[in-house]
Amino acid sequence: MKRAWQFWKARRRWQKVALVLTALALVVGGALYAWLLVGLPPVDALEDGLALPSTRIYDRQGRLLYQIADPDTGVNEVIPLDQMSACVVQATLATEDVNFYRHPGVDVEGIARALWINLKGGEVVAGGSTITQQVARNLLLDPEQRAERSLQRKLREGILAIELTQHYSRDEILALYLNQTYYGNLAYGIEAAARAYFGKSAGELSLAECALLAGLPQAPSQYDPLSNPDAAKDRQRVVLDLMVRHDVIAQAQANQAFDEELQFASTSFPIEAPHFVAAVWTQLERDYPDQLYAGGLTVTTTLDLDWQRTAEEATRRHLDRLNDPPAGEPAHNAQNAALVSIDPATGQVLAMLGSPDYFNVRIDGAVNAALAPRQPGSALKPFTYAAAFDPAQPDPWTPATMVLDIGTPFVTRRLESYTPSNYGMVEHGPVLVREALASSYNIPAVIALDHIGLDSLVSLTTRLGITTLTDTSRFDLALTLGGGEVRLLELTAAYAALANGGYRVNPAMILEVRDRDGDVLYEWQPTVQTNPVIDPRVTFLITDILSDNAARIPSFGAGSVLNIGRPAAAKTGTTTDFRDNWTVGYTPNLVTGVWVGNADNTPMVDVSGISGAGPIWHEFMRRVLLGQPEIEFSVPEGVTQAEVCATSGLLPTPACPTTRRDWFIEGTVPTEEDNLYQTFVLDQRTGLLADDTTPPEAREERVYLVLPPEAHDWAIRQGIPQPPVGAQIVGGEQVPARLLSPDPYTVFRLSPQLPPDEQRIRFTVAVPTNAQSVIYLLDGDPLDTVDERPFSLWWTLQPGEHDLVAEVVLSDGSTVTTDPVHFQVGAWVPPDERPTSGIAE
Repeated sequence: MKRAWQFWKARRRWQKVALVLTALALVVGGALYAWLLVGLPPVDALEDGLALPSTRIYDRQGRLLYQIADPDTGVNEVIPLDQMSACVVQATLATEDVNFYRHPGVDVEGIARALWINLKGGEVVAGGSTITQQVARNLLLDPEQRAERSLQRKLREGILAIELTQHYSRDEILALYLNQTYYGNLAYGIEAAARAYFGKSAGELSLAECALLAGLPQAPSQYDPLSNPDAAKDRQRVVLDLMVRHDVIAQAQANQAFDEELQFASTSFPIEAPHFVAAVWTQLERDYPDQLYAGGLTVTTTLDLDWQRTAEEATRRHLDRLNDPPAGEPAHNAQNAALVSIDPATGQVLAMLGSPDYFNVRIDGAVNAALAPRQPGSALKPFTYAAAFDPAQPDPWTPATMVLDIGTPFVTRRLESYTPSNYGMVEHGPVLVREALASSYNIPAVIALDHIGLDSLVSLTTRLGITTLTDTSRFDLALTLGGGEVRLLELTAAYAALANGGYRVNPAMILEVRDRDGDVLYEWQPTVQTNPVIDPRVTFLITDILSDNAARIPSFGAGSVLNIGRPAAAKTGTTTDFRDNWTVGYTPNLVTGVWVGNADNTPMVDVSGISGAGPIWHEFMRRVLLGQPEIEFSVPEGVTQAEVCATSGLLPTPACPTTRRDWFIEGTVPTEEDNLYQTFVLDQRTGLLADDTTPPEAREERVYLVLPPEAHDWAIRQGIPQPPVGAQIVGGEQVPARLLSPDPYTVFRLSPQLPPDEQRIRFTVAVPTNAQSVIYLLDGDPLDTVDERPFSLWWTLQPGEHDLVAEVVLSDGSTVTTDPVHFQVGAWVPPDERPTSGIAE
């Protein structure tokens, strides 16, 4: 009994101990559970920790232009494992987790080996956490837990790693690691890292590049190859050695990879077409402000990257030629250029170059000259003539309208005299509009603008999408010569209307926008327009002129850069002091505008539109259109051809020596016969007009070119024979009497270096052919009477403000009086203190 009692007591004691131990185990287990498992995130919350995909901007063929980096989350682009270079996976596994495909998520052997390697090397060269643990830490733990360096965090991390291996395949976990790991420089994931450091896709990385990137995740800032290249190189050596140690590569491969000279991207975030991307970015910020950074948009643009690179190459090549010319030629100081190319049928921007080097601070390369307002020179002239050709005008012009290209005074809105001049100060006399526009004569363009009125030109350009010319109070007749400012993008789009039959073109840069789930947020659709801004017949006439090589020979020669070997229309422009020059031209399916100048507005040296922008336009158009079929400009209904006298543009007569065929809008074909070439009968004995006493054998018919009175002086300077005295000029009686000089509101300056009586000006007047004398009146008082043609008078300058009037006495005794001309004679002002203005071409 005693033994039984003792046994029972011992059993009771052990039961109590077991109970206490059980209770203790429960307490400890509960504490461990609470310590390790309470609050542990579920593995299906993995996606909550993923780095948001970056907004990616592509060209029209799907080639990446740029990834927009969120300043807080960086750049990220997820790609499948099979799109990564094999050495990416090999280098990563050898460095981070050689037993990745064998352990259950936690690698005890790997931890021990890493500890030994680190102790032996005296530094951290191999990580102790498996790839699965790192995925768990980075994607499941919050930032505070992630930053802890404690046993608890390590154990919780291991538990999550084991769970991950039960829910995801090894390849899925590895893909998560490679797509989400931070590689420095705001690059999340191997694809973003490959582009940030090497400007290429992860599938294009070499062994040397893979080894360098695989070494970054442990300490991205410490091993940053852009800021600490020596440390990065040492780390690359460690990775290559680990790959050799684990029999991934041979030692010879490692040595070769280590010796390879790495070519890093020029910027941390490689970018194509930076000015275009910036313009697209601005549009995305306006339309998708919430999703741009937080959602990850996929944006397909209109840009053709091949064409963009062609624009860059052509621009840089020609600017180099201008600034480093052959020996003996001066450098032209042309540092900047811009190019825009648009499909005139759709408005899609196919190329946009804002400067030759976006990252060159010296030339203000970040300034987008394609969007900056600049003076266009003569590039606005086609729209002036388009308004003049409008058949809705009371007196529409035609390509065969004759204009006198001689010095012509105009009065500005500020009541100042304005006399435009041509490039090179050359006057061409009577010219048809076809030659005047094709050869870019200035004086006829101002006459055309004076004919249609400033408001007509501004209205037209505004309806075509040019937004910088709407305030007409700022401009005057010099506007047609470039006296305002336009943007290259808007000007090129306006020219697109000339190419497409008169329809306004709204430049488009985005074809499609998708959200992170692939849903379409925006898709470009063509704009349906039923009413053209410009009459299609007018656009045809302008196009026919701008593509007429013969008509531009007087200014540009037969083999100019405006010829590209296929039907193309083009116009140049050059501003005063060579600060800006332009070439804008088009085929039926492509319009391209080019600007050359300096962003700081310093003048170039002797660079015109034909020598500056022209060669860039020529090379770009030829290269991008190479292999495409040549397309002729179509002839619209409602135009017809007719033969005219090549000088007057009127119907030819037997006296007209040269005729030409030209295009006309139906209803505008001239109905009058030419009256510039007139036949007179001379007396061979005297050279005067034949009269009743002239015998038949002494009579001779001779044709003279009889120009309007304002061209009389020009004709004499050109050596053009003048009709004999007393000749009755056809239509001469209808010539209105008007003062030709001085120009209205001219200010003359007395020079202290000349005797007063040698400082004179000439008064001239246009009169009907039956005029007998002219009486000049100055400030209301008779000055002198002139009885002989050309009825001119020299007058000695007298200080003050003056009004001049001419009273013309006709053969029947009647008189006609001209409108008064106001002018001023003032004191001498040094040339460098006088205001300057004017447009070169």
